[in-house]
Amino acid sequence: MNREKLVRDGIPELIAAAGGEPHVRTASDEEFRTFLLRKLAEEAAEVYAAPSIEELADVLEVLHAIANEISASWDQVEAARDAKAVARGAFSRRLLLRTEPV
Repeated sequence: MNREKLVRDGIPELIAAAGGEPHVRTASDEEFRTFLLRKLAEEAAEVYAAPSIEELADVLEVLHAIANEISASWDQVEAARDAKAVARGAFSRRLLLRTEPV
């Protein structure tokens, strides 16, 4: 069982400052992408369980890292979001689509 998880850059120092001994290594490119996607799922689950600004900020931080990994600027991500909103709409109307026959 893999007992590693992706952590923010400052976490090892915080662990050490609290008297702990952090055991860290740097992920390979392939590992980093895998762990970023796991972290996104983890953070999204935390938003689902308890929505808050802080939890949303965690999701946003992971999204920024993923964008960087795929060589996309945040402006490009926002432009793609805007284009989708124009083409398909956003979620402001709270529409629920029935996916089974009535």
